[in-house]
Amino acid sequence: MRSGLRTINLEEGHPTCDAAIRRLTYEIHAARSLEYAALKLIHGYGSTGAGGRIRVEARAYLGRLLQKRQIRAVVTGEQFSIFDEATRAAFAHCGELRRDPDVERHNNGVTFVIL
Repeated sequence: MRSGLRTINLEEGHPTCDAAIRRLTYEIHAARSLEYAALKLIHGYGSTGAGGRIRVEARAYLGRLLQKRQIRAVVTGEQFSIFDEATRAAFAHCGELRRDPDVERHNNGVTFVIL
């Protein structure tokens, strides 16, 4: 049975977008092998205020993984609320998410991945 939440900071070291996506791929595989239930990705929103490239590309990549059914779900920081159905389903899969400090913060600089 999977359990636990792993936090990954994709912005750490100010990588290129390609390097951040490679790291995301690695971290998803590593989290699966370590039997984590979910990942919290910190990707920021972008210093321009128009949406950072890592955020946009990471979410597009996760969307493709979701379509291929390689991950269970994606919950954006903006929707991470007890009033959101996807968030409540994520809580059922990974109870540790309930204690995350970003609940109800509508933080568009994070994304949650349910494995």
